[in-house]
Amino acid sequence: MRARVFVTLKPSVFDPQGTTVADALHTLGYAAVRNVRQGKYFELDIDAQTAEDARKLASEAADKLLANPVIESYRIEVGNA
Repeated sequence: MRARVFVTLKPSVFDPQGTTVADALHTLGYAAVRNVRQGKYFELDIDAQTAEDARKLASEAADKLLANPVIESYRIEVGNA
């Protein structure tokens, strides 16, 4: 089973990399881009019997290693491929 973990900075945390990307996009003529927030993406292939078991394991991994809960939040998608 595959779990996809999307980690992003919490809205209250300043994102200098996102600001830099937004500024670069504006320089390239993409004035319609209002804001950019950067993040991390992980794919975990998990041996699990159910989607709920895979989600639980991915959540534990995110809590312990993949995300910093003080400044980041995450969401998980689970599927077969």
